[in-house]
Amino acid sequence: MASNWVDSNVLHQMRPNRVAPVLPEDGKKNVLITSALPYVNNIPHLGNIIGCVLSADVYSRYCRSMGYNSVYICGTDEYGTATETKALEEKVSPKEICDKYFAIHRDVYSWFNISFDYFGRTTTPYQTQISQDIFWKLDQNGYLVEQAMEQLKCDACDRFLADRFVEGECPHCGYADARGDQCDACAKLVDANKLKNPRCKICSAKPRLTSSNHLFLNLPLLEGELSKELASRMDNGVWTDCASNITNAWLRDGLKARCITRDLKWGTPVPKEPFTDKVFYVWFDAPIGYISITANYCGDKWPQWWKNPEQVEMFNFMAKDNVPFHSVIFPSTLIGTRDGYGIVNNLVAVEYLNYEDGKFSKSRNVGVFGNNAQDSGIPADVFRFYLLFVRPESQDSTFSWIDFATKSNSELLNNLGNFINRALSFCFNSFAALVQKVDALDAVDEELIDNVNKELTSFIECMEKVKIRDALTKILNVSRFGNGYIQSTQPWVLNKSQDPKMKARAGAINAICVNIVHLCAQMLEPFMPQTAFEVFKQLNLYSSADDQNGLPKLPTSFIRAITEGHKINKPSPLFKKLEEVEILKLKEMYGGGAMDAGKDPNVASVGQTVEALKEAVTNQGNKVRLLKAAKPQDKQLVAKEVEVLKKLKSDLETAEKAKTDKKDARPPSGGIPVTPLDALSTDQLQQMVQEQGDKVRTLKGQKPQNKEEIAKETGSNP
Repeated sequence: MASNWVDSNVLHQMRPNRVAPVLPEDGKKNVLITSALPYVNNIPHLGNIIGCVLSADVYSRYCRSMGYNSVYICGTDEYGTATETKALEEKVSPKEICDKYFAIHRDVYSWFNISFDYFGRTTTPYQTQISQDIFWKLDQNGYLVEQAMEQLKCDACDRFLADRFVEGECPHCGYADARGDQCDACAKLVDANKLKNPRCKICSAKPRLTSSNHLFLNLPLLEGELSKELASRMDNGVWTDCASNITNAWLRDGLKARCITRDLKWGTPVPKEPFTDKVFYVWFDAPIGYISITANYCGDKWPQWWKNPEQVEMFNFMAKDNVPFHSVIFPSTLIGTRDGYGIVNNLVAVEYLNYEDGKFSKSRNVGVFGNNAQDSGIPADVFRFYLLFVRPESQDSTFSWIDFATKSNSELLNNLGNFINRALSFCFNSFAALVQKVDALDAVDEELIDNVNKELTSFIECMEKVKIRDALTKILNVSRFGNGYIQSTQPWVLNKSQDPKMKARAGAINAICVNIVHLCAQMLEPFMPQTAFEVFKQLNLYSSADDQNGLPKLPTSFIRAITEGHKINKPSPLFKKLEEVEILKLKEMYGGGAMDAGKDPNVASVGQTVEALKEAVTNQGNKVRLLKAAKPQDKQLVAKEVEVLKKLKSDLETAEKAKTDKKDARPPSGGIPVTPLDALSTDQLQQMVQEQGDKVRTLKGQKPQNKEEIAKETGSNP
């Protein structure tokens, strides 16, 4: 209770000391945390970062703050077709590509303050050893079958061609340079064997269709056991909606045998004759990377983390496109070894983070990638804050530069930063930097402490359920309570009084605030570690601490961690205002100029919905207002953006009129709206079909099924 707060400093505890390699311990909560292995042929963008490594980092840091015995493992996924293709493009070896992009990923994550226990890679001897051992056990247990596949082979290169090594005429739209996996012109998926006039990407010779024998993992034999295991985990663990829905949809449709070998050179060799000229397919090989990277971290003691399901709880973090590999295929693989492996207990998948009104695209210069964030001049913690604030936990979300600036200025600068600076500056300037005595609590103090306790309790509940975005709001609520407390008690007025009791009261109010600052820093450390360490520095605490050791445990209730007489350091502002002009420059810089040459991205295309146009008008209106408010004002740019706004408003008016004209249109037999097809582009139609298909699959994956809703969405009778 709040009345015990004065004496609660006895509850202040330091975290257990961590020494690498961290291994499971009896009687402790042992947590194995992984984030999806980023592919090594590109630079990660903000969507990639929030989708796996940043979310896992927040949870890993939280586990450390609670004193859990946890490890966070990640690394680059380096084998497969994409690496070979990238190596051909850059005219270097696959190993050189891996070395180059491994360093890029490592540096980007370091800048973002991602605190892995170990960040490794899949091109290691441990990867070969463990992958082949798992393969042999699956083979010995009868879970592998041989099947023939038809593939294109280039006789000139004497190699079978994976999808990305084939180009030709698209069977859908006729585009002459379609890839063997997808057509860049119509965006449709392509079967390489159905390309017209196919050619080898390496030498341009015409390949021939021939048969090749491959090994398949017989998933139907493992389906029943897997379903039972996953049902228990979904009931008792943390599975996000998209994770459970996608997994249930796969299981409901029935599992099919999956090929685990490929006719490539760059990969883990298949050890069994007559398949030794092949390598493991990357979807089979890559998840084993979690195990091999753990082995590179702790040597031959790695089974203590991976073959110890009674003691170890596993958390996997990823975006939704990776779910089936982690919830179905990899667990089936481990179960099939009959070798004591644990499988995932908690699968934390998120939806997609989009960029402004579209998607991230390196080739079209759209979006913020890791190196761009470093070059922006904005601290990593501010990017971390916003990405976590808009984390796509239940639906797709968007990175918006204007919203980025708004949230940073309102929540970080005006709320959190303002409270911390007010509290510490008052202590430094009014009490010679010394924390004052608290003898007893007034009613207003009791109320504040109760409110802070409620937020702290809720914060811990959210983090235990990996509701990271909601947990972040609890920190901001605590600082809001602190600001309100300072405003209502007005300690600066009390401190001017000649009455010693009034001065003492001002000191007690400030002491409570300084302790709230300490709690805010503790709660904030998983989210914004650099900021938290700066607060600890200003508090003159934990000077030798790092990400692994030297910080206090997060208390389960608000305690008086800093007692009277402690001397703080001189405080300084934690955040600076993000100015509108600079933000608009960044938006322009990373907005896709190469793709939109001569065309403003905010100008509507034919077929945009009324809702999308309304949103575009609002965004453009905000942009114009910001430009007009900027000093000095760029009148030429303002005039240009005003014309864009006028065009959007005109398009909106036309769209609303068209909607009114079509108001009597009704779907033939369900809930699918009738839209004039000539008003939609091919890309829009494909996107609508894909989105509707995803929606139907999600509904079918839910238990119990809502048959009426499914019928509505498919346009059929229930």
